[in-house]
Amino acid sequence: MSFTRRGFLIKSGLALGALGSGFKPVLARQPATDPGPDRIVLLGTRGGPFIGGYSPSPSANLLVYKGVPYVIDTGYGVTFKLVDAGLSLPLLRYILITHHHSDHNLELGPLLYNAWAAGLRTAVDVYAPVGLYAMLSAYWESNRFDITTRIADEGRPDPRKLVAAHEFREGLVLSHDDVRVTALRVIHPPVTESYAFKFELADKTVVFSGDTAFFPPLAGFAKRADYLVHEVLYAPALDALVKRRPNAERLKASILSHHTRAEDVGRIAAMANVKTLVLNHFVPSDDKNLTPEMWRDAVRTTFGGNIVVGRDLLQLPL
Repeated sequence: MSFTRRGFLIKSGLALGALGSGFKPVLARQPATDPGPDRIVLLGTRGGPFIGGYSPSPSANLLVYKGVPYVIDTGYGVTFKLVDAGLSLPLLRYILITHHHSDHNLELGPLLYNAWAAGLRTAVDVYAPVGLYAMLSAYWESNRFDITTRIADEGRPDPRKLVAAHEFREGLVLSHDDVRVTALRVIHPPVTESYAFKFELADKTVVFSGDTAFFPPLAGFAKRADYLVHEVLYAPALDALVKRRPNAERLKASILSHHTRAEDVGRIAAMANVKTLVLNHFVPSDDKNLTPEMWRDAVRTTFGGNIVVGRDLLQLPL
């Protein structure tokens, strides 16, 4: 790999003490065969499916380890964010979906198609809860004319044969070399199949909470993780949020049932004794009155460790 860790830190603005300091990463375009250094990239940090602009966009994350990219959730906008993060789309290898809400899976089919259109010729494994088979089958069928036309006209491989779908439940999701990914079912009513992911990467551990209400077992799952990437709700701003949307009272009850207040996010991080807590999937995400300091201060009431307030395209080294 052409990048050194030191070089990556310098290029990304991640020198000592820069975590969470508001730096602007340098998103250097990688060579077509190089996914770049080991890192986490928050591609989309918006909570919910509403689109108010290019950024923040709905949930998507990228983890690169030993030259292999793992995409976690594929909310709307994930293709553009991967390109902006410097990843060549034909390098897609693993995609994992936490649950079947549209802000986490809406662009799964289009991402696979866009990678294929960009020159994908190698296998992609997709892992998601029950419903994945039907979802991909419907997507391929909806684009059958275009796919078959381009195969015949342009000599492309059949994308349906490149993509392997895997439906999972709680427990081991995938394992190869020194990578082990496990899933913990979390609380997200009315969605019953909603999961957190733990990536064990040799001597590093990264946990993505997915969408969940306050769930103490998640602390055990994330014990001493190097990074806990956790969704967050700023409850004092909730009333203002629901006034901007229809069905305000039902929406408020729904949000409270399956998202974690900032103070409770801190409690999970403290119980888990994580090295770095990364705030992600912000609810609300379009309130201009909420500053990074407000999110950090709310979590700081219950967690004294390192806190990073996430944003789209923020990069963190592994």
